[in-house]
Amino acid sequence: MKADPDNYQLQKSSIIQTTFRILLGVFLTFAGVNHLTVARVEFLAQVPSWVPLDGDLVVVISGVIEIALGLGLMFLSRQRALMGLAAALFFILIFPGNISQYVNRIDAFGLNTDQARFIRLFFQPLLVIWALWATGAWRALRAAKFDVRAFLAAAFRL
Repeated sequence: MKADPDNYQLQKSSIIQTTFRILLGVFLTFAGVNHLTVARVEFLAQVPSWVPLDGDLVVVISGVIEIALGLGLMFLSRQRALMGLAAALFFILIFPGNISQYVNRIDAFGLNTDQARFIRLFFQPLLVIWALWATGAWRALRAAKFDVRAFLAAAFRL
């Protein structure tokens, strides 16, 4: 059966997808709160030196974005595909921080060996896949034939 990009929000998610969407929301909210509180220095270590903004500002902004994404994933179920796409894009945008941590051998979050930092790099694509699958965003993008404009138009036609 061919998916319709105009009503992807009405497509049912499995219990497993819903559970993983909520878990991702909890994870992002927790990480966002940690950006603003107890792990701020750890997150600051991941901001690449080439970023043209103050590192602490980057940590605060990314923390606020993570909290917003996390809450959206948990509570905006009608917009879950849009939230999944936003989370996936966020994970892609912050990936240079993980690369920088590996290349520059920066210890943070218990990643204090080259091997641990290298292995961590493989988790970022898994987060992207998790966000797209658990929210139905991948299915919605396929239904829109990967036309992001059609996807967004359908997403905002509540």
